[in-house]
Amino acid sequence: MTKSYCHRGGETPLLGATIPEHFAAIAERYSDREAVVSLPQQQRLTYRELGEQVDLVARGLLAFGYSRGNRIGIWSTNNVEWILLQLATARIGAILVNINPAYRIHELEFALQQSQVQCLVCIPAFRKSDYVEMLVELLPELQQSSAIIDSKRLPNLKRVILFDPLMPLRKAPSAGFSRWSDLLTAAGDVSTKQLEQAGAALDIDDPINIQYTSGTTGFPKAVELTHHNILNNAWFSAQAMRFSEQDRLCIPVPFYHCFGMVLANLLCFSVGACAVIACEHFDAGLVLQAIEQERCSGLHGVPTMFIAELDHADFPRHRLDSLRTGIMAGAPCPPELLRRVMQDLHCQEILIGYGETEASPLTHLTAIDDSPYCRTHTVGRNLPHQEVKIVDISTGKTVAIGEAGEICFRGYHIMRGYHDNEPATREAIDDRGWLHSGDVGVMDGEGYVSITGRLKEMIIRGGENIYPREIEDLLYTHPKVAAAAVFGVPDDYYGEEVAAWLQLREGQCCDENEIRSFCEGQLSHFKIPRYIRFVDGFPMTVTGKMQKYKMREMMQQELAGKSD
Repeated sequence: MTKSYCHRGGETPLLGATIPEHFAAIAERYSDREAVVSLPQQQRLTYRELGEQVDLVARGLLAFGYSRGNRIGIWSTNNVEWILLQLATARIGAILVNINPAYRIHELEFALQQSQVQCLVCIPAFRKSDYVEMLVELLPELQQSSAIIDSKRLPNLKRVILFDPLMPLRKAPSAGFSRWSDLLTAAGDVSTKQLEQAGAALDIDDPINIQYTSGTTGFPKAVELTHHNILNNAWFSAQAMRFSEQDRLCIPVPFYHCFGMVLANLLCFSVGACAVIACEHFDAGLVLQAIEQERCSGLHGVPTMFIAELDHADFPRHRLDSLRTGIMAGAPCPPELLRRVMQDLHCQEILIGYGETEASPLTHLTAIDDSPYCRTHTVGRNLPHQEVKIVDISTGKTVAIGEAGEICFRGYHIMRGYHDNEPATREAIDDRGWLHSGDVGVMDGEGYVSITGRLKEMIIRGGENIYPREIEDLLYTHPKVAAAAVFGVPDDYYGEEVAAWLQLREGQCCDENEIRSFCEGQLSHFKIPRYIRFVDGFPMTVTGKMQKYKMREMMQQELAGKSD
């Protein structure tokens, strides 16, 4: 029996540098090339200028008393300051804690408390969320006269630094807030020699980042990642994309997520490419404008972002032929959508990525020279220097090629663990070092993996195991369907029944009978959705992941109401 196991070595060894060491070499080599373009802020930085500003922020953090191992939170949309803080915390060995811009007060408090954040850097507001108001409610001490906070509720948090990415913040709303300009002024108290000494003390295995899992169910867990984890993941992803200093990446994905911070920002800075910030938060129209204006060669996104761009009313008016490559990841990527991206968006070399935050995040990526089938029906093979296996869900034994099971990873990219949560870490990573993904997949004889679903999403109808991904992929091929979500709802007779939420393309009309007729002959009868609903949108995380548990709850309430 040939087992479902694949290890990829690689002619190129792993990078043995810290993030600031590698970035310094890149910044020197490509000093006059553009490193960052922020269209919302109308800012452009060369690599020389980016390096200088990173060092200024790093010296300011040292002047404020922060150093290696301290935890500094960032609560903000995409902007230049986010990138400066990302690289500056790495410069001095502080741990950057990424906080979801959509968090409400109780979620914010949980993250600050659980990660023991000592300094929070944030913008004044995001959409309808007034961050200043929320922070004052959480920390009344901010209304006092001192910039050093003494809070019983959050005893570790000593300072909140406020900045506005679209205009200089001349005055903080109350004396308890520090300003970004205060941080930059404080940098004058720290010499370049002191900064170099701080950098010299760092090690590649130091934790450098805490990322919170998406929180599609319950409170998220804090994933602790190192220099070695994320720098190598970013760099090998860039090699797979054939990305270089000649490329420009349009970034619509949020920085607080691994996709934005690692596979976009750090990926660019690992090879000298230019990171183009198209918008503070996702806007399909602004993304299209950025691609055309900046002649971007790469575009990242989750499937729902690509759908929004392709279906945007202004799509035909934009010149997008500069695009060549990019990564589509973060959620299942239907083959039909991939074909549209390759043809209509000119992304002939678009790659499908798969992974998870706990794996830094990328574990699998299709290749430019893969067959059309592999590029549209698999997530490719694991990146170099990584191991992957597929195990029986019940016994934990590695299954044969072609058999479905849980996907597991091992290698340089696996997280150190969940911060301050040893039980959860032991549950995720077994005693042999394998990270269990919770995803179900199949491996072929060449190591290509196809994702069939998640263990928790699997629908069991009358003893039949049904994976939503198969049904969703079919529904995406219907000419009237723009997006689909399939999930299970309780049923007294079968245990579970199949439900589908569908978002139609603009201007299209459809009914349940048309969808069922489309499925007949292409799906087994028990897989055809019993409940079909047409919706304008889906409950989503900020990163574009559909929250099926919310859909399930809403459907259960609807069905319960009909039975009353």
